[in-house]
Formats: sequence, structure tokens, C-alpha cells
Amino acid sequence: MKIGFIGLGNVGGKLAGSLLRNGFDLMVRDLNRDIAQPFLDDGASWAESPKEMAEAVDMVITCLPSPAACAAVMEAEDGILAGLRQGKIWLEMSTTDEAEVKRLAEKVIAVGATPMDTPVSGGCHRAATGNIAIFAGGERQAFERALPALSAMGRRILHTGPLGSASVLKVVTNYLASVHLVSLGEAMMTAAKAGMDLNTTYEAIRISSGNSFVHETESQVILNGSFNINFTMDLVIKDMTLFQSVAERAGVPLEISPKVLDIFKQGQEKYGPRAWSSMIVKRLEDACGMDLRAPGFPPEMIDTEPEAPGQEVIVKGR
Repeated sequence: MKIGFIGLGNVGGKLAGSLLRNGFDLMVRDLNRDIAQPFLDDGASWAESPKEMAEAVDMVITCLPSPAACAAVMEAEDGILAGLRQGKIWLEMSTTDEAEVKRLAEKVIAVGATPMDTPVSGGCHRAATGNIAIFAGGERQAFERALPALSAMGRRILHTGPLGSASVLKVVTNYLASVHLVSLGEAMMTAAKAGMDLNTTYEAIRISSGNSFVHETESQVILNGSFNINFTMDLVIKDMTLFQSVAERAGVPLEISPKVLDIFKQGQEKYGPRAWSSMIVKRLEDACGMDLRAPGFPPEMIDTEPEAPGQEVIVKGR
């Protein structure tokens, strides 16, 4: 299977790297050709346009920063839709809006191709090692065709149901991660101001009912002062806004989400849209006049799960 990959950013580049590392015939494209050069050096080919890519490959993957960016790549005169044909697959791996992915999917189906939404979850460090989770929404037959490629990019692969279901679950999980991050800042600052050692606080949370994936990863980069989680404030705001749109369409009266979204908007205004998302705790650090640092804490982020010893594939709707 020949695969095309558009969008070689923080996550996309690592996913594309996993495909190349696992022997797939890969064609790449990004607005910045310099970003693509390492892939070309390792044997990938270059597409002069999304249309050219869609014509040349069996499956084209998009992993882009926003629904608008994906729509532009899909619908331009020389876009993906112009090159898709019967039997080809489009995988949307961006974090996007359910309604938007369904809108584009209708156009994909109209030209005879098959759409799937397949967003990832778990962070850039896991994407780099093929240890990330992948949600896959779409027809079972398309899922089975895409599974070898998905298995090269991720460890836990969940078939979530029909098209759009993966995008809904992705923004739900990103919402929860954002809430956890804000609450962890409050928890650790309260412990620190109460005189607790932050190394001990980290371990107490980790082994307790208060633990979470966010704590085991993002608390580390807060406590060592790097804040480098490879995810930025503007992306949190984008994802939380997508979550709120889903909730509003479903008629859910949200209470926590609007408050957390407002907190991140304040953080973006104060620290900039490209500030790491974990820097949201600096609002509390500034307010309390105290940094959340743990002397001797590991300087590099530790992944708490071994690198991809095997795939876990969960198929729904047999």
C-alpha cells in the first residue's frame, strides 16, 4: 500500500516517521518543504500538490492544525478531492469537528473514495515511538484495510463506530486532559503552600486515586521547569472550543468547560498562543509568588509506559 501524508508538524511528522520506519511506501507534503527533507532523505517521495498525491497513492492522510486548514487542502482546485478516485481511502488524523469531517466525507464518497476519521491521543513523545492511541471512525471494511498502517503508527487502536465518532471522542478526551491540567496546578500549588515537598506530592498523587495520564506526563515537565509538552495554548483553546460545539449541538448545559476555556484564554493572552499548554500553571505561580519546582526531579520527561511491545486492537460493531 502506498500512503500519502500531508502535515508534518509536531504530531504528523512523528506519525509519518513511523510509517517510513515500518517500510511503507510513503509520499509526503507540507507547506514547508524543509520540514519534509529528512523524510525525503530516508526514501519518501515528494508531492507537488495534494491532487498529485491523491492520484498517486492508495491512502492519503491529513494531519493538520485546524478544520479550516484541512478544508483548504481538501477542496482547493489542486486539492485532495480533485485527485481521489474509486477505491482510495482518506484518513483524517487531525483533531477536528465532527460536523466538518462529515461534510468533507460526503465529498470523498461522491468521488468513489472512502473516508475515515482517525485522530490520535497520547502526546508527541508517544507518537514518536509508535506508542500512541488511535481512534478510528468509519466503515468496518475500510478500518480493516487501514489497520496495517494504523498499527505502524499506534499501539492502542479503537474502532469507535461510524464516521465522526472518533472526532467526538477525541475532543472529549482532550477536554478532560485540559481540566486535569488546570486542576493539577491548583492541587500542587495548594500542597506546596501548605508546606509539602513537591517530589513527595508528585508520588502521592501518582499512587493514589488522584492519578491521571496528565499527571504522570505533564506534572513532570512542570516540576522540572521545562514545560515542554509539545502542545500549545492555542491548540488547547481550539480543541476545547470544538468540544463545546459538540456539547451545544447535543444540548448539554456545560458548567466546568466554559470556566476552563476562559482560564486558557487568559493564559494565552498572558504567555502567548504558542506557549506550552502546561504553562497554564504559571497563572497560579504568578499569583502565589512561588514556582512549582521539585529539586532533583528528572530533567527529561519520562514515559510511564514501555515502547510499543504490541498492538491492542479493539473493534466495535462486529
